[in-house]
Amino acid sequence: MSRWLDGVAIASRPTAKPGEEPAPQPARLRARFTGRMAMLFGETTKTSGKYRVWIDGKPVEHLCSWKKQKTDLFDAGAFARRIGGNGHHAEVIATGLDGAAEHLLEIEPVLEPGEELRLESLCVAGPDAAVTLASATPADMADVVVYGATPAGIAAALAAADDGSSVLLVEPTPQVGGLLTSGLSHTDFHAFDGLTGTFLDFAKRVERHYADTYGADSQQVKDSFRGTFGEPRVNLKILEAMLGERKRLDVKRGWRLAAVATADGGARIVSATFARADGAEFVARAAVFIDGSYEGDLMAAAGVPWRVGREGKDELGESLAPETSDGQLQAYNFRFVMTRDPANRVAVTAPPDYDRADFVPALDVLREGGVKSVFGYPSGCVFKAQIPPLPNGKYDINDVSLAPIRLSLPGLNSDWPAGDEQARSRVFAAHLRDQLGLLYFLQTDDAVPQPLRDEAREWGFCKDEFADTNHLPPQLYVREARRMEGGYVFSQHDSASAPGDARTVLHRDSIAMGEYGNNCHGTGHDGPRFGGKHTGEFYKPTPPYQIPYGVVVPKAVENLLVPCAVSASHVGFCALRLEPIWTSLGQASGHAAHIARVEKVPVQKVPVPRLQARLHGAGAATVYFSDVLAGHPDFAAVQWWGTAGGFHGLLPPSERGPRGKNIVGQYHESYPHHEAEVGKVLDGLLATRWTELARTLGLPAEKLPAADGTLTRGEWIKSAFALVRSR
Repeated sequence: MSRWLDGVAIASRPTAKPGEEPAPQPARLRARFTGRMAMLFGETTKTSGKYRVWIDGKPVEHLCSWKKQKTDLFDAGAFARRIGGNGHHAEVIATGLDGAAEHLLEIEPVLEPGEELRLESLCVAGPDAAVTLASATPADMADVVVYGATPAGIAAALAAADDGSSVLLVEPTPQVGGLLTSGLSHTDFHAFDGLTGTFLDFAKRVERHYADTYGADSQQVKDSFRGTFGEPRVNLKILEAMLGERKRLDVKRGWRLAAVATADGGARIVSATFARADGAEFVARAAVFIDGSYEGDLMAAAGVPWRVGREGKDELGESLAPETSDGQLQAYNFRFVMTRDPANRVAVTAPPDYDRADFVPALDVLREGGVKSVFGYPSGCVFKAQIPPLPNGKYDINDVSLAPIRLSLPGLNSDWPAGDEQARSRVFAAHLRDQLGLLYFLQTDDAVPQPLRDEAREWGFCKDEFADTNHLPPQLYVREARRMEGGYVFSQHDSASAPGDARTVLHRDSIAMGEYGNNCHGTGHDGPRFGGKHTGEFYKPTPPYQIPYGVVVPKAVENLLVPCAVSASHVGFCALRLEPIWTSLGQASGHAAHIARVEKVPVQKVPVPRLQARLHGAGAATVYFSDVLAGHPDFAAVQWWGTAGGFHGLLPPSERGPRGKNIVGQYHESYPHHEAEVGKVLDGLLATRWTELARTLGLPAEKLPAADGTLTRGEWIKSAFALVRSR
């Protein structure tokens, strides 16, 4: 028995008028059917376009007769072009199906402007053949799909949308923002001029919020530390506002990745399936996918190779690496947000399964006298209350480095990177039980020395934060999980000073910059829980460093970018795992995704100079300068020339070390010997060097200005930049 359904897919994509954006692809059509086989019939003309087919969420591939290879693209116009006239198009799209089950057919037009698609009939055959139309759901189709609304994922979504792509941002939890809205409010950076692009825009908005709410001269504005110290609820408000401004960006919250479908032997992702806690599912399809999750879940599901653990010293020649490789990864902890303000303070209660015996051994450490207070900074305490404080009397609480009592718990997180939802829930609960239990013990147990107990009880959680999760952060601080094996492996060498240079090694394909240094809170622990010592811990200051495009690009999958679980060694990753840096990598990934989609090239073939130009135009740096920042009229030109290598090798390392003078806590003034000095007169030796570099970049040296004793560095760079832009 067979059944026919007329009007299956009749669609067109009109040609845009001059100055208009290209028309979007027509909506996908769905039909449900029962039958053992299915076949599509339609017309073929010279203007007929291509389409893709899915059955039950899986892409349908066929053997392209003239290319002699499998593809998931069906070409309705191929026959017409071969015969030079109109004809009929017929494709068998499924055989051998379960004839008693209902199947979902989905057809996606893939049309160039001016093309059409006329698939006029669907024929299904089988003993109980039946077919009906199903409602289309265009919301699960986008040019770019981003999984994980971390700061990196949000930045990627914003960038792609700003460039003109339609974007679907899918977040597995109810709340966007990752750690930026889950307690990590004390932003990890060292110099203000190292903040750039989307993160800098975010920080300025946070500062403006406090100025608008409390007044420009208020204590809240001062405590916001130029907008880098936003309260979690304020950070969430700002991020939600940034997402809401983009009309081409849709956000789905509470949808966890369930499956990924690939085609062309795994070289391309065609769809991702997401599931909600109530059992509902939806399938999202896009030209490009971006994995913004901390764990690299989408990357792993797509079959991209990844690694967890540490490389041995001999593998990459890293001085901070262990002698032999192992499976250890950097420890996790919560970033509690706490206050001593009685009006906003919530009392600490015991966690589920609290057992006093677990914390009694801490008393020996307290009696030894090394712990001077329960809360403090930066050492001699149990809970690091980071300074300066956040606005409205709040503190971001963190692990105390090199201390006898730690919040970070090496080894307890080993099941997290590749774990399913249940495994991660167990890791989450174990960390919460330990850290909340320790706090409760120090505040309430009579065996704790009275002065320490009284001081600890001055602190509580914030009444106006995390109301839905009992005032506790909804996310665990995942410092490290999977790391992609991608196009370039970022290692300790990439954040090290170049020989005799104030700057680090040059990356002409840089898409972002970082300046935090290699930072690891430990990967193992020797001795007892209290009084023992973390191993694998290091904190290495470095000059600002460039980050090459290859760290976000898989080796083989051609439509995936990975800005969080980047391609790096363990030591290298410890210099990239900070939210401002992840945000920069996310922004670059969003712009790259748009370029790949528009130019129809694999992400590996995205022209990096064009990507860099887009980043510079958006105020995002690819190399550090202390004196030419975003908003400066020469920013794009200096960024281009600096990324080309124009300022490498000009100055030796500073005698005071890589960082500038300390301001407070971990924050410093500008990095020394990293000035562009665009107003300085260009001397003859530097002019000769720059002219030779320009020649290697293909610029006509005869068109460059000569050093005449009055020409400035900035004038020369702008002249060279104009030549580049005129090509």
